[in-house]
Amino acid sequence: MTVLVSVLTFTTIPVLATLIGGALAAWREPSAALRSAVQHFAGGLVFAAIATELIPEIKQGHEPLGVVIGFVIGVCVMLGLRYLLPKSAPKEGDLGAVSGSGSLVTVVALDVLIDGLLIGVSFAAGARTGILLTVALTLELLFLSLSTVASLAKSGASRAKVFAVVALLAGLLVVGAMIGGGLLTGLQGIGLEIVLSFGAAALLYLVTEELLVEAHEVPETALLTATFFAGFLALLLIDMVV
Repeated sequence: MTVLVSVLTFTTIPVLATLIGGALAAWREPSAALRSAVQHFAGGLVFAAIATELIPEIKQGHEPLGVVIGFVIGVCVMLGLRYLLPKSAPKEGDLGAVSGSGSLVTVVALDVLIDGLLIGVSFAAGARTGILLTVALTLELLFLSLSTVASLAKSGASRAKVFAVVALLAGLLVVGAMIGGGLLTGLQGIGLEIVLSFGAAALLYLVTEELLVEAHEVPETALLTATFFAGFLALLLIDMVV
């Protein structure tokens, strides 16, 4: 129960970020350069969370078989989702290319659900890991909500539909986190190694195949590149002082 309370409490942070992102986009669409900077910074945060929290937890378990199984499952799931989702579904940085808002909502909702699940899984590994990963994913979810609402607004969606989608995303985030934290509480041994390795693989995919790929569609500058390292350094320093 303590784990579930912690999950629910800290999940309110990315939930608020999701709602704020939607509100900001409804007010004014961000520039391409700003979106790229946020993606770089979020990528650095998530990379640091993997390096400073998940990998050390995985290494402490000394279960190579569990690591292999979890990592392979994570990669296969993420690659499978990439090819099974509708062809018109965009990645996070290309949401404006959606031909139908239904495909957009489906893809984004699934992405948010997985993010919530990863938050819950991280708390199952420990409160410290959960808090830092929540911090790392908060900015990514802020950007995702912001981009989704901007794309829906461009497609001519009504304000009521936009608000409904944002509420849906926030709700799915909570559902995913509670599932991850609830079902995995008390998990130990090879089972925990499989889950943590799955989470590490999914997060690596998120950074390398979504956030950074889309961030690089904007002409790269030294400042944009530096924001990735700023994000990594920020979470590293948080990890050192918490």
